[in-house]
Amino acid sequence: MDLEKHIHQINNHLNRRTFLQNGLFSLGGLALSTMTAAPNLSSLLRAEETELPHFSPKAKRIIYLFQSGAPSQMELFDYKPKLKSMFGQELPSSVRQGQRVTGMTADQRSFPLAMGDFSFDQYGQSGAWLSNLLPYHREIVDDICIVKSMYTEAINHDPAITFFQTGSQQAGRPSIGSWISYGLGSENANLPSFVVLLSRSKWNGGQPLYAKLWGNGFLPSEHQGVMFRSGHDPVLYLANPPGMDRQSRRRMLDYLADLNQSQYHQTQDDDIQSRIAQYEMAYRMQVAVPETLDISDEPDYVFDMYGEDARIPGTFAYNCLLARKLAENDVRFIQLYHQGWDMHGGLPRLIKELTKDTDQASSALVKDLKQRGLLDDTLIVWGGEFGRGCYSQGKLTPDNYGRDHHPRCFTIWMAGAGVKKGITYGATDDFSYNITKNPVHVHDLQATILHLMGIDHLRFTKKYQGRRFRLTDVHGEVVKDILT
Repeated sequence: MDLEKHIHQINNHLNRRTFLQNGLFSLGGLALSTMTAAPNLSSLLRAEETELPHFSPKAKRIIYLFQSGAPSQMELFDYKPKLKSMFGQELPSSVRQGQRVTGMTADQRSFPLAMGDFSFDQYGQSGAWLSNLLPYHREIVDDICIVKSMYTEAINHDPAITFFQTGSQQAGRPSIGSWISYGLGSENANLPSFVVLLSRSKWNGGQPLYAKLWGNGFLPSEHQGVMFRSGHDPVLYLANPPGMDRQSRRRMLDYLADLNQSQYHQTQDDDIQSRIAQYEMAYRMQVAVPETLDISDEPDYVFDMYGEDARIPGTFAYNCLLARKLAENDVRFIQLYHQGWDMHGGLPRLIKELTKDTDQASSALVKDLKQRGLLDDTLIVWGGEFGRGCYSQGKLTPDNYGRDHHPRCFTIWMAGAGVKKGITYGATDDFSYNITKNPVHVHDLQATILHLMGIDHLRFTKKYQGRRFRLTDVHGEVVKDILT
């Protein structure tokens, strides 16, 4: 009897799905006839539900330069001369106010203030403060918006990076790139709308990165980020195996599509349509990916701009150059991760090496997009998952110290489509410990990014397990003061 009851429930479920499908095409057919043909029912429902973009976007694409491990804001952007004048003195209790620290420094009896032998000066018409560690940033300082008042809720790396990329400290939510791919789709049918590039500093190991950071969560699987590796095969298992030519691959995919469509008509499982879409994308990528990632025709002046590392696959500079090429080919969301910024010890030496990895290439990307007319509709975001504390972790010496995690304030920068140029937003206290002006929460940044893409973060939701989820959860406001 239980089996008969279960079969009866399945039949009822399929009947309801059939009714809704027929109703959609009969009642909405006239309106849908003016739209571009959609590949499956789920995409029609999604387009009808979200009506994206909600308004005219400023940005067509995003390049996110994520500095994994958390750069120290005090050595780079947030100039705090008191840290030098008070070197070795105790962090005032009135500043810390009993706020929690990580388990790595919780047992320290002393919290001595620390700052290395780094100098700051003001540059550009904006007069923004920059460290001598960032000589190439001086060339773009009037093109970027420096936000000194970011803060987050997470105090350890994995939940903090997950929070930045998915809007939640818990794994399982869709990444920001997946949200944008799901909402806006692709402008290039031959390339993924969401691409991920990884690089690692040769000076410092860095925190591990997991596929959940570019995962699709509960969104259809074709919206997950596609990682392009350095080397001969940028995408694993994309090339045809020996003995199979392109025509044979096409025939195989056609037969497979017929089988999947037959199964879909029986079960109405939207995951099957996602699987078909991924097979077809992989087929088109076999030609498009090698052509897009080929840098052999780039002139010497481009490599001079990005630095010699741009000739070496797998480096941050190489990936920045690829990011420009992907932007030229209308990839919607381009995510770069550079590992190595986690500096609990040896910071004065390590931060010099990390800025060598990233300073020139980051600046070159802004200049390159600008000279090609792409910066006007491309948004660039640069920053890590949290900041660093102003006191020394471990033993403090005149030329060596480390810094622990600090979620209460840190610096990022943005540039490009819809972002004000040459401004510094927000401020921190004399120790870069607490925010004193214009705090910006992680969800505020995410809301602002979506806004620049023409998306109202409050209206952009996906119903899952009985609840409507959004990237910014139940929080977040657009930071309108930094927008044009």
